[in-house]
Amino acid sequence: MVRMEAGRRVVSDPRVLAGKPHLEGTRISVELILEELASGHEAAEIVSWFPQLTEADIRSALAFAAQALHSEAVYPVAGAG
Repeated sequence: MVRMEAGRRVVSDPRVLAGKPHLEGTRISVELILEELASGHEAAEIVSWFPQLTEADIRSALAFAAQALHSEAVYPVAGAG
């Protein structure tokens, strides 16, 4: 299991969710959290659906995603340009 530096509780384990970054001790992926936030759901609402999470966990997922985007990789956007 690899602990992600930016998100304190974000880990990656090839045995869980095929290695997708997720909150430690859960099967809740960073991807799922981002999708729910992007859909307009509030952190408190997500925590109410998944009581094993805290709002700090949601912030950890966001911190991890922000750090991932700081890499030098280029992400083409369809329809841009």
